[in-house]
Amino acid sequence: MSERISQFGLQVSNELYQFIEQQVLPLTTYESANFWQGAANIIHDLAPRNKALLDKREALQSQIDQWHQDNDYSVETFADYKSFLTDIGYIETQVADFTVDTDKVDAELATMAGPQLVVPIMNARFALNAVNARWGSLYDALYGSDLIPAEAEQAKGYDPKRGAKVIAFAKHFLDESLPLTQGSHSDVTQYQIVDGALHATLSDGAQVRLQAPDAYVGQAQHSSDNHSYLLKHNELLIELCFDQQSPIAQQDKAQLSDVLLESALTTIMDCEDSVAAVDAADKVLAYSNWLGLIKGDLTEQISKGGKTITRSMNPNKEFTGADGQALSVKARSVMFVRNVGHLMTNNAVLDKEGQEVPEGILDAIVTSLIGSLDIQGEFSGQNSKEGSIYIVKPKMHGSEEVAFANELFERVEQMLSLPANTIKMGIMDEERRTSLNLKNCIYQAKSRVVFINTGFLDRTGDEIHTSMLAGPMTRKNDIKLTQWIGAYEQNNVDVGLQCGLNGRAQIGKGMWPVPDNMKDMYEAKIGHVKSGANTAWVPSPTAATIHALHYHQISVAELQQTLKTRTPANIDDILKIPLAESTDWSEEEITQELDNNAQGILGYVVRWIDQGVGCSKVLDINDVGLMEDRATLRISSQHIANWLKHSICTQAQVMASMQKMAKVVDQQNQSDPLYVPMAKNFDTSVAFKAACDLVFKGDVQPSGYTEPLLHHYRQVHKSA
Repeated sequence: MSERISQFGLQVSNELYQFIEQQVLPLTTYESANFWQGAANIIHDLAPRNKALLDKREALQSQIDQWHQDNDYSVETFADYKSFLTDIGYIETQVADFTVDTDKVDAELATMAGPQLVVPIMNARFALNAVNARWGSLYDALYGSDLIPAEAEQAKGYDPKRGAKVIAFAKHFLDESLPLTQGSHSDVTQYQIVDGALHATLSDGAQVRLQAPDAYVGQAQHSSDNHSYLLKHNELLIELCFDQQSPIAQQDKAQLSDVLLESALTTIMDCEDSVAAVDAADKVLAYSNWLGLIKGDLTEQISKGGKTITRSMNPNKEFTGADGQALSVKARSVMFVRNVGHLMTNNAVLDKEGQEVPEGILDAIVTSLIGSLDIQGEFSGQNSKEGSIYIVKPKMHGSEEVAFANELFERVEQMLSLPANTIKMGIMDEERRTSLNLKNCIYQAKSRVVFINTGFLDRTGDEIHTSMLAGPMTRKNDIKLTQWIGAYEQNNVDVGLQCGLNGRAQIGKGMWPVPDNMKDMYEAKIGHVKSGANTAWVPSPTAATIHALHYHQISVAELQQTLKTRTPANIDDILKIPLAESTDWSEEEITQELDNNAQGILGYVVRWIDQGVGCSKVLDINDVGLMEDRATLRISSQHIANWLKHSICTQAQVMASMQKMAKVVDQQNQSDPLYVPMAKNFDTSVAFKAACDLVFKGDVQPSGYTEPLLHHYRQVHKSA
């Protein structure tokens, strides 16, 4: 344990203390003593209430468990079940209609619609890639993905045939988004600006212009033979690039070398599910990267092709506007920082009793302190032009917990002398109690909410754990086909629109989990846009550029006006537990389900425990790379725990699957020089022990969360 510094009843780890004292406070106007006194006051006042909220979760769960032990859940007992949940306060009395009044929200959140990246803040390279993914090359995204099918025999290096398909796709996109008064962009031989509008010459000599003359925004002359035109559609910018030195331009009749799209409008820099932060050193790394992102000076050395390059944050793009005036365009995503939820504590700071303080309170204080640099001083406006700090608050259960987070943010604002509601809140709708009471949750943060988002994975994990004793769940892949999920997804949009989030905040949808499969993503993820969501999560910058195409195909702002009049989702449908209609599964089917779950658990946990990787592309049982984080782990571990509880399988069967799949995971990772095999000695593998505990002790984990066990075993590994 590192040295600790005593500050107003807090015992602060030396790493965190020195980071704040030496790297953060000197950039602010805050005195050291005032900061630590304020932090201590917040922690001493709010930590006991944080614990009381967690105790209430457990009390409600105990009552629900008892109801299921005393009653059979069925169509006949559904009314009694719903009344019971209302009586114990699990279903809240709904507040009267209201409209949120959040102000000073950046356009990227309030009025624009586009993709959102979520990246582990402890990985500087990923964070830089994400913040720079505000713009993406459509040509590169198409050429480098399976959205354009590969030829049977593709040329090495640049393949002109594949390139031609990419260009044809891009020209079709321009025809749809920026149509000409006649003809096609594929027939254009020259673009030029005439009287403040973009005109084009076609192959037959015809002179045409854009159907929407106000779509032209500006131009930039980068060099004598390199220029670009900036256009707008559905509030999103498109840059047509003309670089005569490019081989692409030399083969294009209009000398068009690339089409750049505004892509990841926003990025969530994640301190939660996608990282493995278990102690002060981990937290300081996360906070240090957040500081670099806010200051705009975060860099990372990248070795590529035998060369070392320095990756940094992109500067703004400069144009001459259609009015002849200088125009500066943002080249970086607007950043949220996702704090942890209310559950976990961290040894970075101990309270006056020597207990670890709630990590969510610590996150709020430190990330807001760093975020305040964007509000005032030399770094102001690097992230938010409107002077807001954007924090996503995950895993809250019901409106009482949102009210607590709102009060926490208010206390931090007062401590840092920030205007009221400077700290904006993103509410993750990923727990059952929040879904059922979403309107009340939004109400508790109605002056600072800027984001609600469905998280199907965590929501499914909570669904299983909450109803653990109701009966055996259907097979995991079939859960997403049951009635509650559709109602839950619709309810999120319905309630968001009812509360006036459109034009003020984001209504978001979840992650595409297969990062190498962009063709299927392109075909499926437009459903998120059609649902009325004005953002959705994507796993990579390439995916952001491809998903950006959907926001040109549909005007979300117009669609949301239509959706306001539809019949809202029914809360009864959300309450329908995804129990198996029949458990007459064969031994082969049960083994298949266990193997699939076990492989996913082990593939993720072994990297978390041994390497501190909180989110990664993990090969599934069919060797398909899937994005995995603690939410996917929560589902798989809870699903096996549920089947064990109802004797669908035995502990011996589960252990057999775990040991069998450990060998598979070892083989899948054999090319990783840092990987430590599990199957060589199951008794000494900390990662294997952690994975087994997540399953065999899954039914008693708080809300089914995986963090307590993961943190414990990661600390065991680090101490060894």
